[in-house]
Amino acid sequence: MKVGRVSLEEVIAKRRSRRKFKREPITLQQLSQLLWAAQGISDERRGFRTVPSAGATYPLEVYVVVREGGVEGLDPGIYKYIPERHSLALIKRGDFSYELYRACLSQEWVREAAINIVITAVYERTTAFYGRRGAERYVPMEAGHAGQNIYLQAEALGLGTVAIGAFYDEEVSSILGLPRSEVPLYVFPVGKPKE
Repeated sequence: MKVGRVSLEEVIAKRRSRRKFKREPITLQQLSQLLWAAQGISDERRGFRTVPSAGATYPLEVYVVVREGGVEGLDPGIYKYIPERHSLALIKRGDFSYELYRACLSQEWVREAAINIVITAVYERTTAFYGRRGAERYVPMEAGHAGQNIYLQAEALGLGTVAIGAFYDEEVSSILGLPRSEVPLYVFPVGKPKE
């Protein structure tokens, strides 16, 4: 975790959805900080994460789709974030930003972003304890918490993002190689904003 130079109040006031990105890479440190904000461990002893989770069931998973030249020192590909080790696991090599752009109804910012953070959920982790209420309320609430953290962290780092919920679920699942038990919920293109 890196401590920023901007107050939380300033970041909240400046937070906007940004859809136009420079064709420049972000740093590995910026990516690291974004992932920590989304699902990182904030209490090593108890394993608590940066977002509240009903019963600490942590149904969310985080993936990063890195385009060619998107992150300094990181090859293009699809990576899964491993919160317990604050590390990335390579899922697929190559630039899948065009495929993700198509799966997201051809929204240009998906293709132009340096990276796309994809939040998925394994509902069973929460519904096993809370039943239907977990699926209808708790998991979506947790995804919203993670999404807001991504927005605020991006703003604090001088980056931009926009939340995307309009996509073909099956296509995004196929691109990421998700198991049937895991469902995509959100896509966040991230990059250096043009404005």
